Amino acid sequence: MRFEARELKPYAEPISAGDLQVGAIYFSVQFADDDMLIPIVEPLVFIGRHLTRDDQGSVYFQDAGSYREGIRFESPETGAAVFYAQAEHEINHVFEYERALDLLLACSLRRKKAHGTT
Repeated sequence: MRFEARELKPYAEPISAGDLQVGAIYFSVQFADDDMLIPIVEPLVFIGRHLTRDDQGSVYFQDAGSYREGIRFESPETGAAVFYAQAEHEINHVFEYERALDLLLACSLRRKKAHGTT
């Protein structure tokens, strides 16, 4: 199996709030360390904007597992569902799949360099 080579940009390319589509899966990519060697990746489903009465400028995500189980934001029983509200201008950690993959590939290169392997 061979993975196609690609040129990685030196910066992240998160999704813009205006491009989010309800029901689409995105990926939260954050790092547990300052050297960006330990990625934390979580698949999220975009569930909408302004979902509460006094909300202004927020976008909402739900964990992909509970969404796939049919649990929704206004369901009477949310069970183990996790919902995230973020200000529209604070989603620089949310990516479409290919852009999240770019971050993970860049992380892989950093890890090899940090561990002295190429």
